[in-house]
Amino acid sequence: MKKTKLRVGRIPYANLFPTFNYLERKCDLSDYRFVEGVPSTLNRMLREGKLDISPSSSIEYLKNKKKYFILPWFTISSTGPISSILLFSKLPLKELHNKTVAVTSASETSVLLLKIILNKFLSLKCRFKKIKRTSVKNILSSYPAVLLIGDQAMKQAKLLSAVKKSPVSSIVSRPSRLYIYDLGELWAEHTDLPFVFALWIVRKDAVTKKMELIKKLSADLLKAKKFAPKQLSSIAKQAPQKKWLSEKDLVNYWKKISYDFTEQHMEGLRLFEQYVVKTRK
Repeated sequence: MKKTKLRVGRIPYANLFPTFNYLERKCDLSDYRFVEGVPSTLNRMLREGKLDISPSSSIEYLKNKKKYFILPWFTISSTGPISSILLFSKLPLKELHNKTVAVTSASETSVLLLKIILNKFLSLKCRFKKIKRTSVKNILSSYPAVLLIGDQAMKQAKLLSAVKKSPVSSIVSRPSRLYIYDLGELWAEHTDLPFVFALWIVRKDAVTKKMELIKKLSADLLKAKKFAPKQLSSIAKQAPQKKWLSEKDLVNYWKKISYDFTEQHMEGLRLFEQYVVKTRK
């Protein structure tokens, strides 16, 4: 008889590498089948019942609450800069008024966050165009600004030698200037709250059919959350991202991320939901 397995989404970005690396090294994975994909793909698969549980965009949960439960102890969040949700712009933010901004097709949550920042916080009227290209130089030949996420955002920032701690980074390179805005930092500046980019969510029908497997994964994730932060330097040595980002930079990046789900995180998530409702009106 074929063994029932828990179908688990796996985002291949650096932000979750410590978690999955710990699972692979320290946990029995025989009960799990991992399916890799970008957030938008895993969101769709979870929604369609092709996955049981996944780290998924917060907007996927907010739009389909009837389908899901939240695994209550985990998020991918930031209070301040996140370094992997970046708007690259030829213009200062306020000069994007009435312009068309290119946005990634990989994450609906980050696109909605950008719309909230531009439209609600800064009162800018912008148009948005989804693109699949990832070369900032190439995209900015057609658009004044582009939003990228995850490893691609960090790769491009590294390529442009433009990652700085300030909310706005600018590089002067004749004949043009490039601004880089960190959306996690912009959200925190206007709300003083964490931004929840992703949650671990589970289908309600999977809870009914695979409760013991979900309990097992939850326990494994709790162990990963407890012990992986103590091993970041050794984990960085195994990360595929070290081909383009130094081990030190990887560790610093992971330290910016909050994997918790406190009342403050919930407050940030609720506020995001309120803005999403207003944005769609």
